[in-house]
Amino acid sequence: MSSPLRQALDWTRTHQGKKLIRFTTVSAITTSVSFISIALLYGLRIVPGVMWATLAGNLIASVPAYQLNRSWTWGKKGRSHLRNEIIPFWSMSLLGIAFSQFGAWWARGQVHSHHWSHLLNTGLVAGMNLLSFAVFWVLKLMVFNRIFKSHVVQDIEAHLVAEEQASPTKPLA
Repeated sequence: MSSPLRQALDWTRTHQGKKLIRFTTVSAITTSVSFISIALLYGLRIVPGVMWATLAGNLIASVPAYQLNRSWTWGKKGRSHLRNEIIPFWSMSLLGIAFSQFGAWWARGQVHSHHWSHLLNTGLVAGMNLLSFAVFWVLKLMVFNRIFKSHVVQDIEAHLVAEEQASPTKPLA
């Protein structure tokens, strides 16, 4: 019997494991794009309002999020399908952007009620967007797990046990 770490590493080499890693990587990339966009838009006063800068930064990040997830994570080529790809993606993106607006609303209140430097305010606004994204990402994962009745750890374990039983001559360790 191999260690749980080895089993997890083996799972990352499966199709589902690779897809989850790519999805998480795209999330990290687009979160960075959003963070930097908001920091520049608000920090350089290109978009002076907290709410508008947060909205603009998240919309900017949505474009590479769609393209990277579609082509790299899901391996789709050719024209996008409106009903099966574009509408569901933008629905979830807009829901996430709306969620981040609550964080921006809170940050705006802090910016207006305190007399901090613009640099500190910029860090607060961009950081609150990052926190909002993290909370939304976890909530989205919980909702999807509930909807699809997915139990990630149990699914990984079941997958690895099935692979081990299918090829008993090939040790995992």
